[in-house]
Amino acid sequence: MARPVTISSLGPAALAGGADAPFAEALDRMIAHWRGQFARVLPDKPDLIVVPEACDRYPAMSVERRQDYYRYRGDRVRDFFAETAAENSCYLAYSACREMPDGTWRNSTQIIDRQGRVAGIYNKNHVVVEETTKCGILCGKDAPVIACDFGTVGCAICFDLNFAPIRAKYAAARPDLVVFCSMYHGGLMQGYWAYDCRAHFVGSVCGDQCSVINPLGELVAASTNYHHYVTTTVNLDCTLAHLDYNWGRLAAMKAKYGRGVQITDPGHLGCVLISNGLDDRTVDDLVAEFEIERLDDYWARALRHHAENVEP
Repeated sequence: MARPVTISSLGPAALAGGADAPFAEALDRMIAHWRGQFARVLPDKPDLIVVPEACDRYPAMSVERRQDYYRYRGDRVRDFFAETAAENSCYLAYSACREMPDGTWRNSTQIIDRQGRVAGIYNKNHVVVEETTKCGILCGKDAPVIACDFGTVGCAICFDLNFAPIRAKYAAARPDLVVFCSMYHGGLMQGYWAYDCRAHFVGSVCGDQCSVINPLGELVAASTNYHHYVTTTVNLDCTLAHLDYNWGRLAAMKAKYGRGVQITDPGHLGCVLISNGLDDRTVDDLVAEFEIERLDDYWARALRHHAENVEP
């Protein structure tokens, strides 16, 4: 059946000031800031809210003072996010720097569930060199797929978007959604990640465009210069199929189910996105009923043909 999920992405500029503020004052100000930001999207009752990388950082603070501030902050900003998630029955992606028991640091996104519990943690795999040399932040090594009640989520943070190894892990794991918390937009790489991972992609970028992209790599919703947040609903019960060999099957499916099935063609790519809106079956049921060859199955068949018929 259809799996609609409503997603909000927030991309306000980082808070100015705070360089010399008492830590208690800085912490209260940061929590008030995010309370105000959440108020912009909570009326839409999102299932998931995403915020930028290092969402509770004061850029004006020196690195040394910032780390002392983080130690004072502890988990209190995360706990505020958790309270917000529980009070509004939504998931929240909290992206921030955190200290480990051994004194090293990680740049992490924590996915908080509707009860305010941490459902999973992703540590940025590809940190910028200075994150380590100046801030002691080590590179993560895992690409966890985090289970949520609406589907599965993979995470990426900022610089990660430039590197094939982390993307390849998600392309193999096939999460329903990739959550991207960042200080950098990534440009065309956002759409490429969505297409390569066969996933919806939500980008939250500090002071820049927030975006929701479908598995075809198409932008389906974005923030603007007037509003630094966006909310939209996507259907996660979907799959990609190439047009080759599927023309008649797709036509037959549409003829039978009409508006219950959406077939999105971006043009020029040769494949389409099939989204199921029916209540009594899934997109997998539709694929089986009409013997539709999925995109990845087509690529695999073509590669087998190549291996069996390559020139001497």
